[in-house]
Amino acid sequence: MSTVTGVVEGFATIGAVIALGALLAHLEVFDLTAQHVLSRLSFYVASPALMITVLQDADVTDVLSRNLAASLSAVVATGLLYVVFAVLVVRHGVADTVIGMLASSYVNAGNLGLPIAAYVLGDAALVAPTLLLQMLVLQPLALTVLDLSVAEHRLSWWWLATRPLRTPLTLASLIGLTLSVTSTPLPTVVHDPLTLVGAMAVPGVLIAYGVSLRLGPRPGSGGGPLVLATIVVLKLVVQPVVAYTVGRFALGMDGEPLLAVTVLAALPAAQNIFVIATRYDRAVVLSRDAIFATTVLSVPTIAVIAALLT
Repeated sequence: MSTVTGVVEGFATIGAVIALGALLAHLEVFDLTAQHVLSRLSFYVASPALMITVLQDADVTDVLSRNLAASLSAVVATGLLYVVFAVLVVRHGVADTVIGMLASSYVNAGNLGLPIAAYVLGDAALVAPTLLLQMLVLQPLALTVLDLSVAEHRLSWWWLATRPLRTPLTLASLIGLTLSVTSTPLPTVVHDPLTLVGAMAVPGVLIAYGVSLRLGPRPGSGGGPLVLATIVVLKLVVQPVVAYTVGRFALGMDGEPLLAVTVLAALPAAQNIFVIATRYDRAVVLSRDAIFATTVLSVPTIAVIAALLT
């Protein structure tokens, strides 16, 4: 299978499930209430189950690899640039800024990264460092800031310090990582139900997203063309360029490792951002539009990167 063909097939799978959600909404099988139910089911139940089963097989030595260093540099640079833009140019509030920052830097490592790593890069484990970085560092920090921004009363330091441990996705990631570090296999009676439930995570989020596209506000109405364009440029241009630059010139990466870190940085914004935005009722339409735009435009972006680096 050629690299370009792998890219097209990976995105075609995602697009087909999103289209199914839109079709079900059009046929009035699902409404916006169903969208919220699917999003909450994914956030609280299915995605945590998926994280445990995926991360228990991750090679933890990759967490300290050059892959992680390059990915972290790209995430930090892109996120900071969006925060500066949001504060100085469009003057967004804290919660909207956090959602926009995530849309600019939080890649679709789970839903799309895994199939792209497997079908395009030839090794699904390559996505593990990015997945762990986002689930154990970026997302807990973002959720803590969101909690602070929407809280109706002052939160204690203890509550804030333990917040990541009370986030289902983060807690599940820690469990999966612990199982990997200790080489502890899950009993079949535990592993099989988790696998079954976790299989709902990706289609559940994608169907909910398709329902939102069909029944929610029209695409492009979530924050103005300037905000959306900024997110797209940061996500699909700046992030992979920073990842490539740091990997190539600062860390001495080349060949397949450099291709992997650059392709993963060019993945579109994750559907998790839409789930988070829905959970906190902040920048929901902007997150949806950003996911839609970056998903569509990342296909040619990744194809060009693959053509240039192979």
